[in-house]
Amino acid sequence: MTGALTVLRFHLRRDRLMLLWWIAGNVLLYWSQAVSTDGLYPTQADLDKAAAGMADNAAFIAMAGPARALDTLGGQVAWQASAFGAIVAALMSMFLVGRHTRAEEETGRDELVRAAAIGRHAPLAATALLVVIADVLMGTLIALSLISYGLPAGGSLALGLAAGLTGLVFGGVALVAAQLVESTRAAYGITGAVLGVAYALRAVGDVGNGALSWLSPIGWGQYLRPYAEEQWWPLVLPVVAAVLLGSGAVALFDRRDIGSGVWPARPGPARGSLGSASALAWRLQRGSVVGWSVGLLLGGIAYGSIGDDVADLIGDSQFSKDVFTAAGGSIVDSFYATAAVMLALIGGGFAIASVQRLRGEEAAGFAEPLLATALPRWRWAAAHLVVTVVGTLVVVLAAGLGMGLGFAMVTGDGSAVLRLTGATLPYAVPVLVLAAVAWLAYGIRSRWAAIGWLGLGFCFVVMMFGEVLQLPGWLMDVSPLRHLAQTPAEDFRPWPLAVLVVVAVAAAAAGMVALRRRDVVSA
Repeated sequence: MTGALTVLRFHLRRDRLMLLWWIAGNVLLYWSQAVSTDGLYPTQADLDKAAAGMADNAAFIAMAGPARALDTLGGQVAWQASAFGAIVAALMSMFLVGRHTRAEEETGRDELVRAAAIGRHAPLAATALLVVIADVLMGTLIALSLISYGLPAGGSLALGLAAGLTGLVFGGVALVAAQLVESTRAAYGITGAVLGVAYALRAVGDVGNGALSWLSPIGWGQYLRPYAEEQWWPLVLPVVAAVLLGSGAVALFDRRDIGSGVWPARPGPARGSLGSASALAWRLQRGSVVGWSVGLLLGGIAYGSIGDDVADLIGDSQFSKDVFTAAGGSIVDSFYATAAVMLALIGGGFAIASVQRLRGEEAAGFAEPLLATALPRWRWAAAHLVVTVVGTLVVVLAAGLGMGLGFAMVTGDGSAVLRLTGATLPYAVPVLVLAAVAWLAYGIRSRWAAIGWLGLGFCFVVMMFGEVLQLPGWLMDVSPLRHLAQTPAEDFRPWPLAVLVVVAVAAAAAGMVALRRRDVVSA
């Protein structure tokens, strides 16, 4: 373990901004639920009415978790935020582990660190300590933010512990995955699959008799019963799981060589078959396109399965009706307009990650050998850009299709498939504007591609918290999503969409010009 604390300090310094955004975002998620719920249900009668409608809706329970104490503000916050907050904590832990284990070995930085006077297990121990610090800090701040809002301390502490311990469990899963496979993407894929299975087990278990929920780390956190006569003994489950996973990761690490995985990589074909830059770009990104499309399709089905029960979710308060009918349509149409924007924003994660793929190709040294051949730089870049555009359209289309299918399955209204799919697809254009801005930043300087994540986060904050935080109108209008008609609540307007298309094309073209003027693999 010699040198583990030194490596940990380096990780903390390197990740200080990343940790700030992850932790602040999740804390804001919980706190904003308290603020918005307080506004949506200002009286006890409103809470009672909402609780009666939500507790019997299987779709709501599958999405959020078991309905407990929904006639209280704390119970509503726990129900609405705990499952999604646990996913955020799990993703943070997964990315921290991948960044400091597999990614370091792939780039060769781990070898340089190990050339110093440190122990063999020091980098692994430093990564584990980093995850523990991040999750403990996140859980603590979630609890303190809710206590400061006036919610009971016991339930607030239970919510914070649930999020932090779930993050620790999936940090352990990521540590094990990093020992099994040779690539960062494969480790993320394994951890993401486990997270998806955990969410599905919790959803099926909560709708059924609850037995399957005990197999899910997300379910363990919810069984702490925040604000509903808390029970503390389920804390043993995530603690024991995290310890066992960490011990397993160490045992697997001792059985492999640095740079390799316990599972050997499958050899490729003896003769290559990719004959163009477009084929290579698609081969590199097809897994992401398929994965994001399937995920957004399932997410859309989850939203659509709420059906016509939106009124029960929103409640009877005049404030909630004013918020959801601001666009002029019915409550149901306004709800699905909001859901369409939310799904499109999630799909924006694919668009930004796709743009950043070029940055990864440069940093890993793969772009330089390609461009040393007769392949022009613009064709190499354009091939990836086409995949970004087409992939974004497919991902957003899958989200809208899923929402329409879910609505049709619950209500029997087959026309909803085309209506909700058509209402969601236009939101792909503002997402492509964000991708074009990220592309322009990448073209100017490769490191600046991360600006795309800041833009996506800004749009999310404007959508979810703009009114709560009372942001000025001019600032919220910076978000490209603000300028489209809120379909299906409003009639489609082509001109704002056309302007956004022009903005996206102009930014992408400027990015291409900038990329041709700078050095490749330039910091």
